[in-house]
Amino acid sequence: MLGSVTSNALASTLTALSLRQSVIATNIANINTPDYRAQVVSFEGALARSIEEGSGVISPTVTRSDEPTKLNGNNVNLDVETLASTEALLRYQFAAKAVEGPVTGLRTAMRTN
Repeated sequence: MLGSVTSNALASTLTALSLRQSVIATNIANINTPDYRAQVVSFEGALARSIEEGSGVISPTVTRSDEPTKLNGNNVNLDVETLASTEALLRYQFAAKAVEGPVTGLRTAMRTN
């Protein structure tokens, strides 16, 4: 399991989702900041390609949102950010559970009596 494409992909996913949560928090914190443009974390496409290539290792990218701005130049939408945060949290929990299974198996196998 360790060093496999699956474990690499899960580790990359956890890292990217953690970054996504951090970026969402920054976006929400700047909801009233004039001219602030929301940021978006992307990694799913790169992860799929990396898995196909046999690696599973990726670096997420952070870009500015192209969503329309309000009169103050800010484009943070609280509804969008809240939904994205919930989705990222659920995905993170799912990926963490996927990692937990093999780790628990390794711990059990390494126990000595």
